[in-house]
Amino acid sequence: MGSNYFSEASATLKTVRDCLRFAVSRFNESELFFGHGSTTAYDEAAYLILHTLHLPLDTLAPFLDATLTQSELYEVLNIVERRVEQRTPAAYLTHEAWLGDFRFYVDERVIVPRSFIAELLRERLAPWVEDADAVESVLDLCTGSGCLAVLAAHAFPNAEVDAADISPDALEVAQRNMADYGLQGRVHLIESDLFANLKGRQYDLIISNPPYVDAASVAALPQEYRHEPELALGSGHDGLDATHFILKQAAAHLNPGGILIVEIGHNRNALEAAYPDLPFIWLDVAAGDEYVFLLHRENLI
Repeated sequence: MGSNYFSEASATLKTVRDCLRFAVSRFNESELFFGHGSTTAYDEAAYLILHTLHLPLDTLAPFLDATLTQSELYEVLNIVERRVEQRTPAAYLTHEAWLGDFRFYVDERVIVPRSFIAELLRERLAPWVEDADAVESVLDLCTGSGCLAVLAAHAFPNAEVDAADISPDALEVAQRNMADYGLQGRVHLIESDLFANLKGRQYDLIISNPPYVDAASVAALPQEYRHEPELALGSGHDGLDATHFILKQAAAHLNPGGILIVEIGHNRNALEAAYPDLPFIWLDVAAGDEYVFLLHRENLI
């Protein structure tokens, strides 16, 4: 922020409540886009303030009237203005993202975790997987930060998990998250353009949150999304280039009785039109039943 603006704010704001009001006002005034965890200016402001002050993220009320030191106030004002001026997603400012109770390290080498598949893994893919303990092999294709691979390793405790991505930078982030959860021995990171380096490998379960944004939507993305790797967002004119390839190759990498689960964003109509004979099963997630499909191996042969 400008020096006069910063001086005025630092001289006037005193408490957490003051900073929260200030941040919400700045976020609304600047018409920020919220699509990387928070959904409102208030929620994002509260998160950034609590994180910056090293306070519990789920406990705001007891601290609202606490007075900040000058150094604390400077840190809060700094992160608020970085969010506004740079349009940087909050997860990149704090280097963390949450899926349920799971915390992941993130930076601009990976997209911010927000897959609907995470909801399904919390339920261990019931009822489609009848016995989670019987799952012995899982592939997380287009793993990015490795978040779904971590969730899969927890959901299926007897499984070996391969986590594949075309980006060596993304795999470095994923490696850090595997280490944080002590999963280096069970989750194997593989640099691969989809199935290219997975020849001969077969799995009980393949999950994938591939790039799926169509060209028109990529061109219209809010500035916040410009901080994410373009490679992880766009996938051709209709957003389905990666999904087409996955559908073509998945059967060769699934064991008998295996299942494929893929997230495709807003592309259900286009996908069903392209494959009128495939019996897609659309899974219920918080946003509805048009974002994640399931197919059995036998459907893909």
